[in-house]
Amino acid sequence: MVTPDKCVTCDKCSCDCDTRCNLHAYNWLADIPGNATETEYVEVHFKNTRKGFYRNSSHLPLKEGDMVAVEANPGHDIGRVSMTGSLVKLQMKKANLKPDVEILRVFRKAKPADLERFEQAKAREGDTMIRSRKIAADLNLKMKIGDVEYQGDGNKAIFYYIADERVDFRQLIKDLAATFHVRIEMKQIGARQEAGRIGGTGPCGRELCCATWMKNFVSVSTNAARFQDISLNPQKLAGMCAKLKCCLNYEVDDYIEANKKLPARDIVLQTLDSDYFFFKSDALAQLVSYTTEKGNPANMETISVRRAWEIIEMNKAGEKPLSLLDDHAQRQPERPVDLLAGESITRFDRSKKKKKKKSGKPQGAKAQAEGKQGRQPSAPQQERQPSAPQQGRQPSAPQQGRQPSAKQPSGQQGKPKTQAPRQPKPKSTDK
Repeated sequence: MVTPDKCVTCDKCSCDCDTRCNLHAYNWLADIPGNATETEYVEVHFKNTRKGFYRNSSHLPLKEGDMVAVEANPGHDIGRVSMTGSLVKLQMKKANLKPDVEILRVFRKAKPADLERFEQAKAREGDTMIRSRKIAADLNLKMKIGDVEYQGDGNKAIFYYIADERVDFRQLIKDLAATFHVRIEMKQIGARQEAGRIGGTGPCGRELCCATWMKNFVSVSTNAARFQDISLNPQKLAGMCAKLKCCLNYEVDDYIEANKKLPARDIVLQTLDSDYFFFKSDALAQLVSYTTEKGNPANMETISVRRAWEIIEMNKAGEKPLSLLDDHAQRQPERPVDLLAGESITRFDRSKKKKKKKSGKPQGAKAQAEGKQGRQPSAPQQERQPSAPQQGRQPSAPQQGRQPSAKQPSGQQGKPKTQAPRQPKPKSTDK
């Protein structure tokens, strides 16, 4: 959160609640007595990314965070003082401000009436932007109005637009002036500036750099991705603005310096056992990988850049080392990797539930009826009553359906009857 007087990032800068921190500069000399009155120039910033330098000719006791009324063309504008003291001159030099440019004056500290009028002008910005977009669409102009900013006194409006081609907006200015009755100023911005004004979260999980701390945009090319061995995938390289990410330039200088120490990719390292071709490299770690087959990771060996240069010098002298590795280094034998190390073999087995054994099976017509109807839920069993103690075990009565038949002998109970196969009778030849 940003307070009206101080910024979250530091204690020496002040900002408005509606602005982001990409305009802030840390004033290292703010605690020095007399630094604020050392120069008459002050830095004032307005909505979004607009700021300017003004001359405090009246020698007003201004400090960072004061709302002031400054000279504008026409009328006056309302802004917040963002820096005072000797660092303002350094900021003017950094902004490439020409010495012959006329520097406007600071009129006064903003009065309550000025602030009230300023708030009324800001409240009109949203509706003005929507209506202006409709007017531009009716004129069939290939442009997009991204934002509208009113001057502090409400007599002037700045329209920020985006267009890929040159747009003739002369008729648009006439229609906007007739609709809003203010002075119109058109200012073209790019896709990066629009993303910085809107804000958002990048793929890294942090707020966009253009919306937080970046002030100037540097051109980004695909060479930055090539130096860092990044895949040239447009979806991966593009940012929220559909342009190449600005962060591609952050580490490219380190990669360029590290790549200068690597050997050329077309150099072949010759050893007594085989010739090795370049496969890949790690510039920051200063490691190079070589293989025995060009373009195929067969018998790949990773060595340091220092060792690669040593072999190159030996090959130039007509010598060949035993292997790519150092003479005192021994190759570690490759051990098979146990994928089940620390795992249980039965980790995927399910616990089997024990099925209850049934006392009897239905037979005859009852079994067929139950087979057709499916399994029916059995009636709840009656609670077992404790029986009186019996003297010894009594033989249980034979179950029905298992009694021996009267016609069968006792030794053949339960056995099925078998018949001998009939032998064919011999045909008689007597007549």
